[in-house]
Amino acid sequence: MNLGAAMRRREFISLLGGAAAAWPLVTLAQSSPVLIAMLNGGAAATLTEEIEAFRSSMHRLGYIENRNVRFEYRFADGHLDRLPDLAAELVRLNPNIIVSSPVPANMAVAKATSTIPIVMASGADPVAFGVVKSLSHPGTNVTGFTNFAEELASKQIDLMLELLPRLTRLAVLINVENPLHVPQWRETQAAAAKAGIALISFEFRSPDQLEAAFAAFVQERADALLVPPDVTFNTHRRRIADLAISARLPTIFYIRQSVEDGALMTYGPNAIENYRRAAIYVDKILKGAKPQDLPIERPTKIDLVIKLRTARALGLDVPPVLLARADEVIE
Repeated sequence: MNLGAAMRRREFISLLGGAAAAWPLVTLAQSSPVLIAMLNGGAAATLTEEIEAFRSSMHRLGYIENRNVRFEYRFADGHLDRLPDLAAELVRLNPNIIVSSPVPANMAVAKATSTIPIVMASGADPVAFGVVKSLSHPGTNVTGFTNFAEELASKQIDLMLELLPRLTRLAVLINVENPLHVPQWRETQAAAAKAGIALISFEFRSPDQLEAAFAAFVQERADALLVPPDVTFNTHRRRIADLAISARLPTIFYIRQSVEDGALMTYGPNAIENYRRAAIYVDKILKGAKPQDLPIERPTKIDLVIKLRTARALGLDVPPVLLARADEVIE
């Protein structure tokens, strides 16, 4: 072999080696589309912004729907008992990756498969719920994002006290069907005790109990309502917000979209940003990264959002200092 031929051969081998990192994506683009399955405990109608954020992020990363990627969705509509069957249904489709949220969905799909990569778009502490071994080294087929939803009650109560300095009786909805309620309630009790506030709880099992819950809160003369992070409460956030206004109860939720649907305040991680970032993890795994080696990330942004129209409807003047600290004020 002459020198020129040898050099061309080495250049070809070098080029081939340099393309190896991108090889999975190239192969996928030239064969059938990859299948991304999505499992959520909520309802499609209340998750449009999150799903669109994920799809848009995937598009920016080079994934074109029906060309080199397909999406398959399953929603439990707030009925958490449906999640195991929905998870099993998605696993039977043998997707390349499953994207799940929140913790009940994460737990259901992690139980359904130990081989298909799972990216959590959101969810409470996955270590505490036995989904992964640690945040830095998941050690399983699960990675993604955690929101530490069980740790927000203290700050939410502080915000309510800023709005209502005379707050003494705080109503709390508890979804006993959601395993997250145990650490949430423990955190809420500790925060309320520290603030010297009495809690009025209602143990919720199905959406048809919401009217009864608010009747109980009114009868117990609650001053305000805390709606903790929960997929079922998020699914019915507009109804809860309407009932709260009718009951004259200032209410703090967890997810920003609740304010758009009529709640007074929300304080919690930005779910839309989590879904956007989840696409980056999906891309990494499709390009060869192993989920057990991808650290689970905490929220990068916590949003305080206030709706002035709801404040006026409740006859409340939001303190200027609280308005100034808000990440967003909606008229």
